Amino acid sequence: MDGFAAVDFGFAREVLQRGIAALYLVAFLSSLNQFRPLLGEHGLLPAPALLEWVGQKAERRRMLHPTLFSRIRYSDRRLVALCVVGIVVAAVLVVGIPQWGPPWVPMLCFLALWLGYMSIVSIGQTFYSFGWEMLLLEAGFLAAFLGSNDQPPPTVVIVLFWWLVFRLEFGAGMIKIRGGREWRDLTALMYHHETQPMPGPLSRQAHLLPRWFHRGEVVGNHFAQLVVPFFLFAPLLSLWVEGPVPQIVGAVAASIVILTQAWLVLTGNFAWLNWATMVIAVSAIGLPGVGAADVTPPSDAPWILSGIPLYWVVITSAVGLLYVVVSVPAMRNLFARRQLMNASFNRWQLANAYGAFGTVTKERIEIVVEGSADEEGVEWREYEFRGKPGDVRRMPRQFAPYHLRLDWLMWFLPLGHSFDDWFTAFLVRLLEADAPTLALIRVDPFDGEPPRWVRAVSYRYRFATRAEKRADGVVWVRSRRRVVLGPFGLR
Repeated sequence: MDGFAAVDFGFAREVLQRGIAALYLVAFLSSLNQFRPLLGEHGLLPAPALLEWVGQKAERRRMLHPTLFSRIRYSDRRLVALCVVGIVVAAVLVVGIPQWGPPWVPMLCFLALWLGYMSIVSIGQTFYSFGWEMLLLEAGFLAAFLGSNDQPPPTVVIVLFWWLVFRLEFGAGMIKIRGGREWRDLTALMYHHETQPMPGPLSRQAHLLPRWFHRGEVVGNHFAQLVVPFFLFAPLLSLWVEGPVPQIVGAVAASIVILTQAWLVLTGNFAWLNWATMVIAVSAIGLPGVGAADVTPPSDAPWILSGIPLYWVVITSAVGLLYVVVSVPAMRNLFARRQLMNASFNRWQLANAYGAFGTVTKERIEIVVEGSADEEGVEWREYEFRGKPGDVRRMPRQFAPYHLRLDWLMWFLPLGHSFDDWFTAFLVRLLEADAPTLALIRVDPFDGEPPRWVRAVSYRYRFATRAEKRADGVVWVRSRRRVVLGPFGLR
């Protein structure tokens, strides 16, 4: 590092800009495919109804995060247009075209992604209430100030990415230590691989590993989240300490974060949470000469400071000062007795608090949706979801970084005291054989025809042992518990 310029972090900038843009592409694609049946004009929780309710009183308008749809009337067509524009802008950034221009060009592109996706998240209600939504928004905002290829990345912005990784990792670690006893007695991961919201292809194999391995996983997790994040800031010491040691320490810390997140990618489906963490962690890896600025401006020019235009130094310094102010609540939250998880302290969702899985569920309860075509409701057939466990012989699939929002919310249903409004609306759509809703699931047992009745039944699921898999060819073993809702019909 050289004062205002993080001269050895050109490669890190390449990964950050292209990686974050790629995740925005996935996020907009997910919204393009799912927003309308979930939240559109005829969705399960219609966004126009929310906007109308919010617009009735000034205090309600202040509750809503900024969205273009508070200025422009929402319509499904406009939502599609926003998603398509977001996909195109993100794709151009992935290719790297804006990065060849002056720094304000990629800045405007990333700010467009940030504002566009925040416009969706702000009206997304429970379907967009996940922590990785605000993580992507914050990462996109910071990426706007990384600059372009003809200059080194600003030190202040690189450090702000370290601060983001720190809050993400250390916040998650503190949530766990203060949370369920299973994190302190090292048993949490004896359950997690089986009971996590959406298992992946290797989740069963991970679950069947020896108990000593799972205890080691927890110890490794605590080390990676509670100790390692402090060392992400080690490269700052290179401002005063000569030699490669500070950057090596930072790179090792980042590598540990990346490896632990890669393990989570292999053993689960957490949308883009782990992918975003890996991309952002690369910000601490300095590689001298790799990805360096393509053009070296004259060092004696009065408008150049450490190879960066003076106006860009002013802009990025202002962003740094802004973050000093907005980070105060997040810093307090990290060490607060009642730590908040996945919370935003300002309307723009910057300097957020992060965390996940403060407690781990010990058994897997699935809500299975069934329908019947006969008047008496004798024969019942199951609706199959894309990622949610259902058919006991079907191996879990890998979907992340793509986000299946309906499947994820189905996991939360058994954890609540009552069923959410969206689930009742979902059952009504099944009774109507609503085509956009049916497109969200994998198998419609009635081939587009409306059933007479629907109901929800709870089952306990567990992974099959190796012996059960060999004998019966099953991945899951389940036991029926009870009918939790219904049966009911439209007539």
